[in-house]
Amino acid sequence: MTEVLGVIVKLSALVFVVASMVAMGLSMTIPQIISPLKNIKLLILALVANFILVPALGYAIITVAPEIFSGFNEGNGIAVILLATAAGAPFLPKLTQAAHCNIAYSVGLMVLLMLVTIAFLPIALPLLLPGVAVDSWEIARSLIIAMLVPLGIGLFIKARYSRTAEGLQPVFGQASNTALMIMLGVILVMHFRTIIDTVGTGVILGGIILYVGSFVIGVLSAYSSEREIRNVLGLGTAQRNLSATFVVAAGNFLDDPDVIITLIVLSIVDLLILLPLAGEIGRRISAGLEPVAGGADETT
Repeated sequence: MTEVLGVIVKLSALVFVVASMVAMGLSMTIPQIISPLKNIKLLILALVANFILVPALGYAIITVAPEIFSGFNEGNGIAVILLATAAGAPFLPKLTQAAHCNIAYSVGLMVLLMLVTIAFLPIALPLLLPGVAVDSWEIARSLIIAMLVPLGIGLFIKARYSRTAEGLQPVFGQASNTALMIMLGVILVMHFRTIIDTVGTGVILGGIILYVGSFVIGVLSAYSSEREIRNVLGLGTAQRNLSATFVVAAGNFLDDPDVIITLIVLSIVDLLILLPLAGEIGRRISAGLEPVAGGADETT
């Protein structure tokens, strides 16, 4: 029975990732992705924030946490590193919309970070997890197949068959949501006790430090830019790419349930932090407490 449930988790994770990427491609065009990224200085700062500073923060967390919390184990540390090295979450435009900020910039930033993540993870993970056997080529191959190819297919359909894309996008969006619910439900059934046991191990505190620290890193990286761009980069840096982490975890760490369980727990922590934060930013902008440069009304 456990083996069957494990297969269901792996398949639902794959469907979640692939459907999310196709849905994303069906809702965007190439110019929408490229246009907001013409500021080279800001682009470089975003890359440094997401692929140097946040991974460094994640590594610092897993170095210190075992010394403070006796229950913080290797699987917890692997999950933290996966989140710290995987950027470009598909949920970023929704957060940006809630924050009343520049949606076009968030879409371009999301795709840029996702593409760099596909190349970055196979290189970074063996360096940050030296005691863990990681197949770099398998990671790259799985990310390309599960994320880049579906995104490309979605973009192609959007470019050539716009009306078809409009009809398909909600279908793939719903498929992604359904697969995610199935995966979460099965994991809860399989590992409910273990999930409860994460309380007190430092996992949740480590996640809070990772996400809050990442938001601050993102905001400070764009300090010389207008405030709404700083907010988008802050949210985009804090919102880690759960899709990519599940691809890597399912292909390399499925025999260690602590990895996937920690990813699930920390993804919940991430949303509990960022959704209210985005809402507060949006409330302040609506109330005129923060300047708006006109990007909040753009649509993807």
